Amino acid sequence: GVRIVSGSADCSLAIWKLYTAAEKKHLFPDAEGSKSNGHFQCVGQLPSAHELAIYSVHCAPSRAGHGRIASSGADDSINIYREVGGTSDAPLFALDISAEGAHQGDVNCVRWHPKDGSTLASTGDDGTVRIWRFSV
Repeated sequence: GVRIVSGSADCSLAIWKLYTAAEKKHLFPDAEGSKSNGHFQCVGQLPSAHELAIYSVHCAPSRAGHGRIASSGADDSINIYREVGGTSDAPLFALDISAEGAHQGDVNCVRWHPKDGSTLASTGDDGTVRIWRFSV
C-alpha cells in the first residue's frame, strides 16, 4: 500500500499507511469519516529520529531503487533511514547514516533528486544549498 512519512517537533518520525476503503471497512469498522474513503493509520514510529524538532522529511522516489527516508531539522543534521524488515503493517527502520553539522544552523529542507537516488539536496539557516552524494 501507499505510505507517507511525517516528522514532528517531538523529534520523531511516523510512518503512515493508506488502507483502501474496502480494507478500512474490514480492518477499521469504527473509523470515522466517509465509508467510501480510505484510511491512514500510523504503522511505525522512530521516536528519537533527531535530537531536536524535525523540519523536513523526504522519501526517495521509487526509481531511486533504495526506498530510503531522509530527514532534517533543528539539530543541524541530516539522517537517512532504511527499511530493515517487518511487514507492511509494521515496518522496521534503522539509521543508515547521519550527517551531523550538515549546515551552520537548522537544516530546513532535504530532498532526493527525482531520478538519481545517489543525490540529495539540503538547505539551511546558513543560507546555503548543499548537494550530497549518497552510496547504497
